[in-house]
Formats: sequence, structure tokens, C-alpha cells
Amino acid sequence: MEILSDPQVWLAFVTLTALEIVLGIDNIIFISILVGRLPKDQQARGRTIGLSLAMLTRILLLLSITWVMSLSADLFQIFGLGISGRDVILIGGGLFLLAKSTLEIHHGLEGEGDEEHESKARATFVGVITQIAIIDIVFSLDSVITAVGMADHVQVMIAAVVVAVIVMMFLAGPIGTFVDRHPTIKMLALSFLLLVGIVLVADGFGQHVEKGYIYFAMAFSFAVEMLNMKLRKKTSKPVELRSQY
Repeated sequence: MEILSDPQVWLAFVTLTALEIVLGIDNIIFISILVGRLPKDQQARGRTIGLSLAMLTRILLLLSITWVMSLSADLFQIFGLGISGRDVILIGGGLFLLAKSTLEIHHGLEGEGDEEHESKARATFVGVITQIAIIDIVFSLDSVITAVGMADHVQVMIAAVVVAVIVMMFLAGPIGTFVDRHPTIKMLALSFLLLVGIVLVADGFGQHVEKGYIYFAMAFSFAVEMLNMKLRKKTSKPVELRSQY
């Protein structure tokens, strides 16, 4: 009960919750794009299970915080550069994200093709959940390390993670629908995931890049594309009106 009466704890909780939501944007986008390959009747369940896995992974990592912090110890060296367990996870996750985003961009540019190609491209529910679980580990590791640096109590960290994931569950549906309906937004989202993959690989090799730059670039590109969409909608109205006469 002493924790609940401490204003510093509440400040840490609110700040950490907001930060978890911001850091979860890339996770939401990745889940939304993967779930978009599922049949319509499975997409909502896929998003819920994917984000539930993200929450469970974060909580388990927070409960094993000693092990997480031990991942910073070097396991081996490459050309004089020490590579730790955390680096291995970041590099592996970054390469996975690069490969998956590239395949999704290729699929979007090539189109659906014939029925045989479409049946091969159609993802299975278990396959999608497995891919979400893999990338959740990478995103969760980064999130947990950030949480440890901002709060002193594990209970506060877990509470912030739970609240953040609940908020993300409400946002994932509208974001996924919006991305799925607008091909240019989907391409922007995939480009954003490519950048995140590059940042993860670079971070794994000791070249830290502030994610704030990536988020700003993505927000700026999104704002420009929203203006383009509004302009296209505005210019198409006279054509539609003329076609009625």
C-alpha cells in the first residue's frame, strides 16, 4: 500500500505506460500486417492472441529481470566487437523483420496472381501466431530494458505493460483496418518496419540509433500521405460529378 501513496510511483507508472504504447507502435503495425493475411473471421482473434503474447512475453521477462540484464555480457567477439546475448536477439530479430517486410513488399507489388499463387500466399493461423511470437521477443526485450531504467518496482512495470497492451488492443483493430484499406499506407508501414529492422541490426552491432528519429520520419511521411489522400479525394469529386450527367 505504501507504493500506491507514493506520487513518484504514479508518475513512473503514467510515463512508462505512455512510453510502452509508443514503443509498441511497431509491434502493432507488424501484427496488423501479418493478421491481414488471415481470413476476415480470424483477424480479430489473431490480433488479440498476438498482443496477449506480447504482454505475456514482457511480463515473463520482467519477472526474470536478472536473466535479462545478464544478456548484456559478451558471449563472443567478431572482429574485436563483443557480441552479447541481447545483441544476438536484436540482430536475429532485425534480420527476420527485414526479410518479412521485404517479402510483404514484394507480395504487394507483384499482386495476388492466380488462385494457386494466392493459396500459397494465404497464411495459416498457426504460422502467423508463430511469427508474431518470434518478433514479440525482440520488441519485448527492448521494451523491458527501457522499463527497468525508468521504474524501481517490478509491480509498477507489470501494471504499465498490462495497461499499455489493453490500450494497444483497442487501437490494433482500427489501425489494421485502415492499413489494409489503403495500399500506400501499408507500403509506408512496411517501409517503417524495414527501418526498424535496420535499427535493430545496427543496435546489435553496437551502433545505437535513436528510435525517435525513425518515429518522426514515419509520422512526417504519414502526415504527407494523409494530405495526398485528401487531395486525391478532392480532385476525384468533380470527375465523379461530371460522369453523372
